[in-house]
Amino acid sequence: MTVHHLGHSQSERIVWLCEELGLEYELKRYDRRADNRLGPPEYKALHPMGTAPIITDGELVLGESGAIIDYVIATYGDGRLAVTREQPGFTDYLYWYHFANGTLQPTVSRLMYLERVEVTEGHAVMQGSKARFELILSTLEERLGDSAYLAGPELTAADIMTVFPLTTMRLFRPYDLARWPNILAYLQRIGARPAYQRAMQKGDPDLTPLLG
Repeated sequence: MTVHHLGHSQSERIVWLCEELGLEYELKRYDRRADNRLGPPEYKALHPMGTAPIITDGELVLGESGAIIDYVIATYGDGRLAVTREQPGFTDYLYWYHFANGTLQPTVSRLMYLERVEVTEGHAVMQGSKARFELILSTLEERLGDSAYLAGPELTAADIMTVFPLTTMRLFRPYDLARWPNILAYLQRIGARPAYQRAMQKGDPDLTPLLG
């Protein structure tokens, strides 16, 4: 299996997943274009959508973070880092696993695009987006005050999905987490994990992870 990692992108999730599972994999890293910070042509040629992450495995070419994580866990991980119906925390796992790309990341992206087109602070869409982001962070803060990780006491793929918009995505749309001590403590726990450290060093050796 080959992980095609676009530098400073959500494909870091897949590198981290492979490191947590202790898998053998090939890592191909691609730098963003200097003119527009998008993926280079050779990355976009890998998949019809042309967006990170992408893996290849034999004849398979697969995109989408959640789909790739499900595939890797089922195919190579013996179910590790997932929570099954029979295990405690199953519904927490389902909720938080889908929360990252269903709620958190789209809201950060929406704010980023609104700011780039210079929507005024008083605009209803801007106000609504900021209020939603506040709710998202307060919900995360409450959860991480009750649990070391999102689905319970142990790290799962729900955490692997969620960390990117709290860290590396802040390169593109900065925001301050000083008001959210439980989130910051969570990011410090993540940053102390050897597998996360290896993944970030392999995938983005030029980047100091934004854990604070």
